[in-house]
Amino acid sequence: MKEQTYVNMKEVNKKSGKIAGGIIAAVAAVILVSSSVAIVPAGHTGVVLTLGKVSNSSYQEGFHLKAPLVQSVEMMSNKIQVYEANATAVSKDLQSVVSNIAVNYKISSDQSAKIYQTIGRDYESIILMPAVQESMKSVTAKYTAEELITERAVVGEEIKTTLEQKVKDYGIIIEKFNIVNFDFSTEFNAAIEAKQVAEQNLLKTKTEQQQAIVIAEAEAKKKTIAAEAAAKATLTEANAQAEANRLLNESLTELVIKNEQVSKWNGELPKVVSDASALFDIGLSDTGAASPQNGQ
Repeated sequence: MKEQTYVNMKEVNKKSGKIAGGIIAAVAAVILVSSSVAIVPAGHTGVVLTLGKVSNSSYQEGFHLKAPLVQSVEMMSNKIQVYEANATAVSKDLQSVVSNIAVNYKISSDQSAKIYQTIGRDYESIILMPAVQESMKSVTAKYTAEELITERAVVGEEIKTTLEQKVKDYGIIIEKFNIVNFDFSTEFNAAIEAKQVAEQNLLKTKTEQQQAIVIAEAEAKKKTIAAEAAAKATLTEANAQAEANRLLNESLTELVIKNEQVSKWNGELPKVVSDASALFDIGLSDTGAASPQNGQ
């Protein structure tokens, strides 16, 4: 009985060993197959390492086969990334400037293996950050503080160009560079504000002066028009009076004058008269008058 039980246990152990061996073989096969496959996601480059050494070729997006247990694949993102920072610099007129900047960048897929080999994954802090700070300082020093404000777009484009030159050899591509804000000292901000107020007041004064000039010119023009109208009216009146006098002179004959004198006579003779001072002659002869001698 004991011998039969021993045989049964031996058979069970043998079967269990076979099962365990099968499981181990299956797991090993899965591991072997999975280690032979590399799937590179979109927007990435697969850097191939053969026994820890970077290979010359890289995997692009998609499914790839590799040597199991010998090769491994490191994923490098080629998507656009954003680097934001504050950069301190000094302007041409020696004003301290703190700039808040944002850089959109990516790494070249063709140079992903080189970046991984020479720089590693921390390329942002090792390469990009120092290049941004240096570019900001070198370009900011070319402009006054006021020009940095008024020419922000030009300054930003020049910084972008300078930054591109510094990082292109490392396989970093600058997509966009933005100056979010400039921050100056309290004293400079106060000076800028005072200047703006002065310019606004000057503009207001010039506007008021121009309005006063326009009003004065309008009033002067009105007076000129009125004077010209008055002079024209006076001339017209004078011309009319002269014409009336001319017509009157032409119509005054000697008979008309005498008739006018008779019509206005009140019937009384002047108390003192002489031939030289007779007011008018009504045609009375001396024969009709009584002489003093006949009266005697």
